[in-house]
Amino acid sequence: MFDMLLWFAVVMVLFAVGDVVAKLTKARISSVFATLMLFLVLFVAGVLPADIIEKAGLSAASSWSVPMLLFAMGSMINLRQFMDEWRTVVTCWFGMLAVIIGVSLTIPIIGKEMALSAIPVVNGALPATQIMTEAATKAGYPLAAALAAITFAVQKFVGTPFASSASLRYAQGLIGEYRKAKSSGTLDEFMAAAGKSENRNSEAKTASKRITLAEKFDGFYSSNVCILLAVVGGLLSVWLGELTHINYAILGLVLGVIFTQLGVVPKNLLQKAQASGFINMVVFAAIIPALANISISDLIDLILPLVVVFAVSVLSIFVMMKVLPVWKILGDKSMAFGVGFCQMLGFPSTYLISVEVCNAVAEDEDEKAFLMSRVMPRLVVGGMAAMVSILVAGVMAGML
Repeated sequence: MFDMLLWFAVVMVLFAVGDVVAKLTKARISSVFATLMLFLVLFVAGVLPADIIEKAGLSAASSWSVPMLLFAMGSMINLRQFMDEWRTVVTCWFGMLAVIIGVSLTIPIIGKEMALSAIPVVNGALPATQIMTEAATKAGYPLAAALAAITFAVQKFVGTPFASSASLRYAQGLIGEYRKAKSSGTLDEFMAAAGKSENRNSEAKTASKRITLAEKFDGFYSSNVCILLAVVGGLLSVWLGELTHINYAILGLVLGVIFTQLGVVPKNLLQKAQASGFINMVVFAAIIPALANISISDLIDLILPLVVVFAVSVLSIFVMMKVLPVWKILGDKSMAFGVGFCQMLGFPSTYLISVEVCNAVAEDEDEKAFLMSRVMPRLVVGGMAAMVSILVAGVMAGML
């Protein structure tokens, strides 16, 4: 037991260092990147044993935590918000489609296993990364598994500048119209026009509000009950996956959405269970073994695929949002381009970018409130829409 706790402590020290680095750099260096790079360097240097996650007792935990997390992620999807921001959702999905098509075309350059492993990771969430690293490892492609892990580590560095600058241009255009209306004395009319659709959505939301079973009996949904629901949801998705041969990741997400909409499962299931931090940590730990047996020569071999994947991804999103008329769905080229990169960011990065952009452009609280009402929903919903990367991972894992 002492050895297991000792190795668990070592793992948590490296995770904690990643968090500290992110805090000191104000998230310019993400905690994920810092943590994965620390593990990678220490593995290559021979400081850490390749089976440290196994020694820490986290391997088995990661196996049962992934189905739980996928089911719980379904409970986070707000269908009403998706419907209100359907233009943003569709735009984000076109951005993901651009990456799928673009990176697929690089198969003759980087190989099928590399391209398939990277696509769902660029498309989105941590579970997609875990699915692809596990699938690539089982299929006998350790370098492809490592590429998936490293892609996940650096994608925020690629996506953040593009999403931030595009949102900044959009916010500057909006605030110009706002100030023009203010100076001409037509601000009330401008705000009424800008908020008309939001008011309709709000009224519809209020009219259709109903008390769900989970809300009515909220007091009975204790931490243990919520964890039980996540376990049962994960168990059901794995069982149905074995029965139907559909990847359990797809089924878990869909079941989570269904049971939450039925009102049986509370929203943000793991957060209500006060277990989201632990489960996220365990799932993150499941990615680490993909880096354990990478040598310096392997790292050199990964440079080309990594550069190709991100270069083609950026180019594909540019073509989809700037050249093709897809931007018309959202109504603004800059915002559409920014939403296209939400797949690389996710929450809370999309929210933090919204706050940063609005603070930079607004000169007072009224301007900030106006900008936040226009910029934040689109970026945040764009990040949420990218959860379908789990479905993409479920499909591509079967193609390896």
